[in-house]
Parts: sequence; C-alpha cells; structure tokens
Amino acid sequence: MPLLLGCIADDFTGATDLAGTLVKSGLRTIQLNGLPPADAPLPEGAEAIVVALKSRTQPVEQAVADSLAAQAWLSKGGAQQIFFKYCSTFDSTDEGNIGPVAEALMESLDAEITIACPGFAATGRTIYQGHLFVWDQLLSESSMKDHPLTPMTDANLVRVLGRQTSCKVGLVPLPVVMAGEEAVRDKLEDLKAEGVTMAICDMVNDAHLITLGHAMAGRVLVTGGSGVAMGLADNFRDLGFDLPDPTASMPRIEGAQAVLSGSCSQATLGQVAHVEDLYPTFRLDPVKLSEGENQAEAALDWAADKLGETPVLIVASDSPEAVRAVQERLGRMEAGELIERTMSAIARGLVEKGVRRLVVAGGETSGAVVSALKVTGLRIGPEIAPGVPATVSLTDPPLALALKSGNFGGPDFFVKAFEVMP
Repeated sequence: MPLLLGCIADDFTGATDLAGTLVKSGLRTIQLNGLPPADAPLPEGAEAIVVALKSRTQPVEQAVADSLAAQAWLSKGGAQQIFFKYCSTFDSTDEGNIGPVAEALMESLDAEITIACPGFAATGRTIYQGHLFVWDQLLSESSMKDHPLTPMTDANLVRVLGRQTSCKVGLVPLPVVMAGEEAVRDKLEDLKAEGVTMAICDMVNDAHLITLGHAMAGRVLVTGGSGVAMGLADNFRDLGFDLPDPTASMPRIEGAQAVLSGSCSQATLGQVAHVEDLYPTFRLDPVKLSEGENQAEAALDWAADKLGETPVLIVASDSPEAVRAVQERLGRMEAGELIERTMSAIARGLVEKGVRRLVVAGGETSGAVVSALKVTGLRIGPEIAPGVPATVSLTDPPLALALKSGNFGGPDFFVKAFEVMP
C-alpha cells in the first residue's frame, strides 16, 4: 500500500490527536516524533504518516523551515496529499506560526487555494461567521485568553489569519457547508477567482467537518484541526484503495504505571483533582524549581517504592496566577523550558525503574517527554477520548503512551486512559 496522506503537526499531542482521527477513519497510521533525516526511509505498514514538529512556539523562520523539510520528505515518499495540522483553538500569535507555515507549504506545493478549519465538534470547538467558539464562549472569552505561550484574544479567525500572512483570507460560510461538498468546491473556486488563497470554513458538527474533508479531494494541501481529517480516508476509498483494520496488530504492554501532568489548562487541573485521592501524588514546587532545586531527583526518590499497578501522579500543573508568578521571575519561555526539562528527567528515571505505561498531560510536556525517552515513532491505537488515542512506541522495550493536549479529555481521563491503553 503506498503512502496516501502525509501530515505535518505543529506539536506532539496535536499529532497524536490527528493520528487517532486517521485511525478511526480507517488509515493505518504511524506518528514520527521530530523531523526525520532527509534520506530516512518511510516506515512500513502505514497509509498515513504524521510528522510531529514543535513548530507552534518556535521562531517563525524555524517553524517554516522544519515544516518545509517535513513536507519535502513526505512528498518524496509519495504522499498524495499533505495535511498541515494545528490546534483546535488556533493557538498562535499575530506573527504566526499558522499563517507563515501554511503560506510556505502552499508555495512549495503550488497549491492554488486551501482551507483553514481548526474546528473540532467533539471538544466544543465550532466556527460560525469565521468566529471560533469553545463550547458556548467565544475563543477570546474562554480560558485560552490566559494561555501562557499563545494567549488568544481575538475569535475572528479571518482577522487572525489575515494578520499572519500576505495571502488574502476569505470565508466559506455555514450555509455553503450545509449545502454539501459540491457547494464547498464551487465556493472555493469563486473565492480563488477573487484572489483568495486561504479560506476559513464554518462548521458546527462532525457532518460539516466530513463535508469539508470530502470537498478537498484532489487538493494537494489541507490545513486545519484533526476534525477535517475525518473525511479524507473516504476520498482514497473512492479512488479504489482497500483500507484494512488499522488497530488489529497493537501489542499488549505490561509494567508499572505513571501520570506526568505539565498542563495548566482548566481541563487538566480538573483531571488532576479527580485522581489525587486515588493515586499517590507528588507536586513539583515551581518556586523551588526556579531557585535551582533538583525536583526531578526528589520526585523519583518519592516514587521508588510506590510503582506498581496503581499509577503514581507527578504534577507540575498549577493555577494561572501561580504560573504567571514563575513566568515573571524567570521569563515565559524559560519557565516553560524548566518544567519540560524537569518532566523529561522524571520520565527517563521512571522508565529506568520499570514504568511501561505512561500518561502525559500537556502538549509541550508530551513533546519533551517523548524526546527524552528517544521515542522516534508511535503506532496509533484506539481512542481514549476525542483527540487522544492510545499509542505504542516503536522502541525497545515498547511503551504504552497516552499523550494528551491540555484541554482534552473529561474529568476521569487518567483512569480511562489506563483502561484503554494496550
């Protein structure tokens, strides 16, 4: 089976979100963590490959360079379509990186027009008249306005994307999407005639996302959240490709269990609260971390006699006020990197002590952990929660991993994760 879909994700948990969606739609999917070497062969046994970058918060020039390198490798491997995936809350700043990366990919692929649709109905991300909602709140009124790295204070995605790119940005409004895939195709042609090269697409449910995916059949580039990918496998079936069961060969992983929580989202704070009385819990102290104390060593010493069937929980998550206090002391990027380094050291130590089943909460934390564990690839399994699949690492020994974006999952996510992980 040839490589059908080549995907570029702007962070690690976004990549697993997309990969899980592709598996549900019927594509055997492998996620590669980090940019593969230009001469690396394609991994076998996948119709879709997702390259997970760390481009969401990189300097624009580096984000563009890494994304173009990933696209070149995927295209060289025969990918028939490229998908650029970003967060369902359009995490970015006025400088990028969504617009600059999308524009560079369009130029590289000679794409005449593409869509931009971060919507994900299962997690309450919907778009109407170009405005992004998080459940019943405008994005700019949701907790995303306080995001420590990419605060989102404007819900109008046409306006947001327009500030990030020299491309003309248009809108495919909801009535067009409701009219079906042919109507969307016609609207894109109309917009193209007006000089538009990127089009924000309205949606309020999964059916709209599938319509948008179907409408992009034959287009070289699609951009959006993972929801738009729900319709892409059907396009390849329509071309005659037979797609086998993508989860049939997932192995069972035995071993001690742990949760590492680095996200400060409201969803993750609720998930931590849900299991604090169920799991032995160690809280990192951000003030002591900022003063140079080795909290990784302290956490590992604490966990040494507690590892087993009951997961241990190690938490760096804290309230927005506490996070801001540390950021003011160290700087925004420096504070985030300190947490990532600490969680990476803890993850390495836990695996050395026999942990084989690991849940990680937070996009940046997940990226740092899989890098520290030298997990260069993941085979994607069944869904734990919308946007979060169970995975098995392509390492020796293999690890069962659940890598969760901060905002995803219900209050019982950590408990459910260990039930679903192979």
